[in-house]
Amino acid sequence: MIQRILINRLLQALMVAWGVGSLSFVLMRSLPGDMAYRVAAGRYGQDNVSAEAADWVRQELGLDLPAWQAYLHWLLDLLQLNFGVSLISGAPVIDEIKNQLGHSLQLALVAILLAALIAFPLGIASGLRARGWLDRSLLVLSSFLRAQPVFVIGLVLILVFAVYWPLFPVAGFGNGNDWVLPAFSLALALAAVSSRVVRDSTIQVIASPYYRFARVKGLSEWQTFRQHGLRNLSVPVVAFMGIQLVGLIEGIVMIESLFSWPGIGHGLAHAIFSRDVPMIQGTA
Repeated sequence: MIQRILINRLLQALMVAWGVGSLSFVLMRSLPGDMAYRVAAGRYGQDNVSAEAADWVRQELGLDLPAWQAYLHWLLDLLQLNFGVSLISGAPVIDEIKNQLGHSLQLALVAILLAALIAFPLGIASGLRARGWLDRSLLVLSSFLRAQPVFVIGLVLILVFAVYWPLFPVAGFGNGNDWVLPAFSLALALAAVSSRVVRDSTIQVIASPYYRFARVKGLSEWQTFRQHGLRNLSVPVVAFMGIQLVGLIEGIVMIESLFSWPGIGHGLAHAIFSRDVPMIQGTA
């Protein structure tokens, strides 16, 4: 039974990979403009590109081939697990992806950790004083944050903490300060939802029979919450935050582009601009 499920999931993954890669190929071929010129501009820079350079790139990469031939070549390479090489850097796509994906996962994990550090205390405080002024204020704030695209949150943080108060850099990678703005941009968007999940879970735990029985036994409110509340309310919250980790794909592409973070989202944006089809298909 388990083996059958795993085989089905593997087949689904292969179909998704083929579908996404094929769609990326068709969309890139459908964009207006000269693809060879875009690739040459990505290689040599906008100021150094010329018609001769574009023609040389077109002949080198076979961009003058019919689209169906280029697609068949890509499909044969994919069946051999060969993602090809970047049209811009000439490096194997799989090596580029490994490097970029590591940076993206690091940023995602830091954002999830920060979101938990924000969501748990605020959510617990709201749940313990449900329908109070703090609960209502946090509901308004979380609804406002959740309604904003993540790049808007990032822009506001840049304006406040990089322009008006130059405390953190806008872009960069390597120093501890470089992590603050992109990680908090993602964390605030995640914590806006997670805090309400923590709040609802806290209310359910407090209203449960085992919790009330612990109070009847003579335990103080803090002892009851520490021994019977925290562990039980954490179960659905941890499961929900695991789902959020997958949902970070949506925001991480925009945040990496905004802060020039060297992750897979930033690589995808640059590949689209340069018409680097193998990189687009690989990152997608």
